[in-house]
Amino acid sequence: MSEVKLTAETRTEFGKGAARRIRRDNKVPGVLYGHGSDPLHLTFPGHDLLLALRTPNVLISLDIDGKSQELAIPKSVQRDPLKGFLEHVDLQLVKRGEQVTVEIPVVAEGELAPGGNLLEHVLNALPVEAEATHIPEQVTVSVEGLEAGASIHAKDIALPNGVTLAVDEDAVVLQVLAAQAEESEGEEAAAGEESAEA
Repeated sequence: MSEVKLTAETRTEFGKGAARRIRRDNKVPGVLYGHGSDPLHLTFPGHDLLLALRTPNVLISLDIDGKSQELAIPKSVQRDPLKGFLEHVDLQLVKRGEQVTVEIPVVAEGELAPGGNLLEHVLNALPVEAEATHIPEQVTVSVEGLEAGASIHAKDIALPNGVTLAVDEDAVVLQVLAAQAEESEGEEAAAGEESAEA
């Protein structure tokens, strides 16, 4: 698991106006909380934070005001719905050796059985418990040759050592749906025109 170093500054201004000013300076407002301590309101460098958050459940080593070092993982990220830029981030304080519950992306690999079947991701991310500094970036599941009606449950997914499920082991993660044989109205209309011409 990757660890990314970020600098952060404590902030004393709050509200929408203050948040807009922070974002105008290419920074992102955020909150660091956890371990029963008071939430710490911070400002992060926008570009560096954006790059760090490309990795799911990234471990962030924070240098706060050049005075203290903390470890954190992203808990909630708010983006502008149209432009996609970061508006706000919540980080959870973690310690090395501590167990945390996170959701890791499920990646399917392989080809389904022939026949135009569809793969449905019932769970896009798998809830697991892992040591804070050893959170897997993703889990990969083989769907090679699976036929319609097949499903993969949480208990069927191989997890790295030290990682345990934080969801019912019988929860369906992926399932294969039969292709729907549909004749569109456009095709029916074209067939009708051909018979009229004959």
